[in-house]
Amino acid sequence: MTVQDHAVTSPRLPGPERRRQILETARAAFARRGFHETSMNEIALEAGVTKPVVYQRFASKRDLYREVLQDIGARLQAEVIERAARASTPREQVEAGFSAYIEFVKADPDGFRLLFSGGNRQDAEWAGFAAAVEESLAEGVAALIEVEGMGQEHRMALAYGVVGMAEGMVRSWMAAPNGGLDIDDLLPDLTTLAWVGLRGLEA
Repeated sequence: MTVQDHAVTSPRLPGPERRRQILETARAAFARRGFHETSMNEIALEAGVTKPVVYQRFASKRDLYREVLQDIGARLQAEVIERAARASTPREQVEAGFSAYIEFVKADPDGFRLLFSGGNRQDAEWAGFAAAVEESLAEGVAALIEVEGMGQEHRMALAYGVVGMAEGMVRSWMAAPNGGLDIDDLLPDLTTLAWVGLRGLEA
């Protein structure tokens, strides 16, 4: 079946919905095969459209990949920050933030792998997306650290440590999903570890 034949069966969608469909299709394709091994023709075929339709919305494969990473990062930041903001106390904010982070990874493991993959670290632009997400999350954590006389740079350094705890735990879980602990069971431990450490600073 050719791309054109496949596209005939694809329902006609409004522009924004078609763009979202192509982004989601590309995210899954890039996660399976990687950036260099995935062609725009393959993405078009899997999305059920012709290649010109993809190029109408994305100037190049790099442009499409850029928007995939930006979309993943924006969703992760929004979910973590918004969930933490709704919590009542600082400890509940820590737990809510970790919970949102873990739920995001469980719902979109491909997105997490793409955003924080080692291969992306070799490209300055793509590495910048992951760094921006980490910085945004660290700023949210730093706002919870209230120690008299501690400067912003010190708080941010500690906050990056907390963010690294979450990322490290998730990476470990994803590396051995069947042989390791259930990630939901680790959430209370992660929350306690981070919160006791932050409270210790205050003491």
